[in-house]
Amino acid sequence: MQSHKLIVASLFALCGALAAQQPTTPVAQPATKQPVIKFEDATESAHIHFTHSFGSAKLGSLLEGTGGGCIWFDYNNSGLPSLYVVTGKPLDDSMHPFPLQVKPDPAPHNHLYRNDGNGHFTDVTKQSGLDPDMYAVAVTAADFDNDGYVDLLVTGYGKTILYHNDGNGHFTDVTAKAGIKVDGWAISSTWLDYDKDGCVDLFVGRYVKFDPKYRNFYAADNYPGPLDYEGETNKLFHNNCDGTFTDVTEKSGINAYIGRTMGVTVGDFDNDGWDDIYVANDRTENFLFHNKHDGTFEEIGNESGTAFGQNGESTSSMGPVFADLTGRGWLDLWVTDGHYNRLLRNTTKMGFEDIGADTGVSQVNAQYVSWGTGVYDFDNDGALDILIYHGGLIHLIPQEHTLFRGTGDGHFKDVSRDAGPVLSERTTARGACFADYDNDGKVDSYLVNLGARGTLLHNSSTNTGHWIAVKLVGAMKAGDKGSASSGKSNRDGIGARVEVVAGGKRHTAEHVAGTGYLSQDDNRMHFGLGDATTVEKLTIHWPSGKTQELTNQAADRVITVEEPR
Repeated sequence: MQSHKLIVASLFALCGALAAQQPTTPVAQPATKQPVIKFEDATESAHIHFTHSFGSAKLGSLLEGTGGGCIWFDYNNSGLPSLYVVTGKPLDDSMHPFPLQVKPDPAPHNHLYRNDGNGHFTDVTKQSGLDPDMYAVAVTAADFDNDGYVDLLVTGYGKTILYHNDGNGHFTDVTAKAGIKVDGWAISSTWLDYDKDGCVDLFVGRYVKFDPKYRNFYAADNYPGPLDYEGETNKLFHNNCDGTFTDVTEKSGINAYIGRTMGVTVGDFDNDGWDDIYVANDRTENFLFHNKHDGTFEEIGNESGTAFGQNGESTSSMGPVFADLTGRGWLDLWVTDGHYNRLLRNTTKMGFEDIGADTGVSQVNAQYVSWGTGVYDFDNDGALDILIYHGGLIHLIPQEHTLFRGTGDGHFKDVSRDAGPVLSERTTARGACFADYDNDGKVDSYLVNLGARGTLLHNSSTNTGHWIAVKLVGAMKAGDKGSASSGKSNRDGIGARVEVVAGGKRHTAEHVAGTGYLSQDDNRMHFGLGDATTVEKLTIHWPSGKTQELTNQAADRVITVEEPR
């Protein structure tokens, strides 16, 4: 027994000696908390009581199914973006296969909600004069006369209205005075200074030559689709810098192309300093109008790889967005549609390649019809994310919505069902607009739902990174004579390229007016910075050709940058 005890003791001693020779295992440290993207429904608390109308008792035409858009814009220079939402309305009973037996009183109309700065909005439509008698579809904004107040363009069926901001909360219809004449069905539009004279010009997309009395279609289709109607040309108006515009559609070469426009956006995709125009068409090849620097454009959709879908088909393209999704200083192109959606990587050689399947985005979206969309760094981790809203195409079929979190290496992760119940709530979505409406550094969204209540999605993400937002003010003022040699950019800085270097990363974006589907986002440019608390260098390439640099800018704030005179 004694010998046995000695053996056991010796074994314990040997084990202890061996253990002492082993390296000490480090104590596990708590992992850094990762950002979590979350959204919550803030519609009721914000007092935004908007319901879209397509004007009839039952969805029954292409016009009714198109839906409406929205815009965030700081019309009163309060530093807070307000919300304007457009809607359809009942037309003559002969135009609806299912007319309303009792017409609503008052009739549905567009609404302007003033941002009060405390998460609350006030309906100021009546005093603003922004309730036109029209079937409205889309909206964009820009300070077209460089007077320091942003103006508004509302497009729709049979009517397009240009509103001048009077600077006192009221808007005046100046369509005829300005020389804006758009026949037929106007849809998405955008502003750009295509000749760089310091005054923003206007591109207006048109959909189809809609005939409400045409009813020859297969019953299973529910109603005639886009290919049952003739396509349309788009319109381009040159800003004369005196409050008027000249129709240069033919002179520019734009009128040579007939399509079925849904969404329109602008971006300098080839980095030559001149803005180009992308047109997302419905069941027709998409257009990419390359700016030739002489007032004309060449259409290069097919050559650039942007005309057709993944399988060479003409998709029902909806909402285009230019963004540097791959972090190379070149604008890539994201387009929602009725199939897989398209994530197009800029090849930097006047072309694009579809990487949607490689990144995992296309597979998830194949089950949906996609409409409004936004590409923003919703969790401020330094990588762009993609939010997409879905809804039935020709029936009121509600669908949930999808959110892809950028992983920072050019790929995306589907986090849709973890981002809050509001994204899992099924709606028949259409237009959507994006803004940090409460200035908390996180980008929010408003969604227009077809024939239903709209939704305000407040970004309640946690563990988010740092951020900076940039508001640009061009040197051009009202009364200045516009010219390419003036050395002044338009008041909104539309077309400016902004580069942010922070924490060793470079972020690039262009200031555009009109993006996604039927809508426009806040004109302040938002950048997520991750862990960086300082922007080491902020560079603005103004449309005038000037380059401006700011260094060591503190994060987590909105900064206003004025173009040097």
